Amino acid sequence: MAIKSALRAATALCLISAVSVQADTITIATVNNGDMIRMQGLTDDFTSKTGHTVEWVTLEENVLRQRVTTDITTKGGQFDIMTIGMYETPIWAANGWLVALDDLSADYDAGDILPAMAGGLSYDGTMFAAPFYGESSMIMYRTDLMEAAGLEMPTAPTWDFIKDAAVAMTDKDAGVYGICLRGKAGWGENMAFLTATSNAFGARWFDENWTPQFDSDAWSETLNFYIDLMNEAGPPGASNNGFNENLSLFQQGKCGMWIDATVAASFVTNPNDSTVFDKVGFALAPNTGKGKNSNWLWAWALGIPAGTDNEGAAKEFIEWATSKDYIELVAANEGWANVPPGARQSLYDNPEYQKVPFAQMTLDSILSADPNNPTVDPVPYVGVQFAAIPEFAGIASEVGQEFSAALAGQQTAAEALEKAQALTVDAMEAAGY
Repeated sequence: MAIKSALRAATALCLISAVSVQADTITIATVNNGDMIRMQGLTDDFTSKTGHTVEWVTLEENVLRQRVTTDITTKGGQFDIMTIGMYETPIWAANGWLVALDDLSADYDAGDILPAMAGGLSYDGTMFAAPFYGESSMIMYRTDLMEAAGLEMPTAPTWDFIKDAAVAMTDKDAGVYGICLRGKAGWGENMAFLTATSNAFGARWFDENWTPQFDSDAWSETLNFYIDLMNEAGPPGASNNGFNENLSLFQQGKCGMWIDATVAASFVTNPNDSTVFDKVGFALAPNTGKGKNSNWLWAWALGIPAGTDNEGAAKEFIEWATSKDYIELVAANEGWANVPPGARQSLYDNPEYQKVPFAQMTLDSILSADPNNPTVDPVPYVGVQFAAIPEFAGIASEVGQEFSAALAGQQTAAEALEKAQALTVDAMEAAGY
């Protein structure tokens, strides 16, 4: 009996040691969007199931992009998981900088991920980042202000309608502006919006020979339309406004319309945060009749940098955070309207989620974006609101500064486009295109 007791004690000690060895602390870099903040609040569920603990580095969007790019290109090793998107994932995977996610468990059901999301987060047929949520962009608008203006929002409006409606809804004396759009400089801020918008106007970043196109009539029409619209019906200081700033304005009732990420729908309809939660309608992003809408395609996703010492724990976290069970966890705690959208087909097949007023419009927007054919005229690149080449982020960040300065009145649209053309030509020539 003494021998058996000793064996049991030794076995128990081994099990405890095994658990302690397997319990890791992982560091995750993420963006300060509402869904990510919500995920942090639910992390105890992950820790209770796995024993792993999480340290968060939560950053504004532009800062996040800079930090994770610097870390992965220099092999800094600061993070075990990075929040990245459809632009970075295939480029970084091709360079061998990310861990392949081709061995996730059967229960995870990778086949349930929407093809648009899985495809955009893959390289050579293998997924290298898992979508936490997927998004396109769409119009969110005040139904009461639209009705007061004597207008009815079409399901697929034109930009001309949007401009007329924005002007009609603007009451600057009351602090209400007909439209709020991104103006903050950044390749993922104002340039995401303006590149997607330019597609509808017939513009493109490059022609088939990789020649920059900012000197085209289509880009001139795009930028001038945007600046004129914002000057007439936008809020003051719009050149400083990105996603979070416009979200706050809309929730405070200061925007008649906001064209931005579909994921924002749950925030503007949340009665705890939005003063207009019960007065919001949704429509597809605008077009100009040329066959393309102004909506983008994106996923905020979780990827693992190659070389991390905590690859196993990092994969466990990704499975937890991007799983069907996580969606159920959020629904149980916060309601179906607040689950991370746009990543899994099963969510849109769920009768409970189908009751959410923006669910179908989100899916329709995602499905209408075509990264392989994003523009009216042919292009040599893939990507709706970006061109999937390594040089794009740097170039677009500089172009974004010029366009933001034009919106702020510091230069004309023509001057901004001339500078954008020159700097893009120089960058592409230096890169060997």
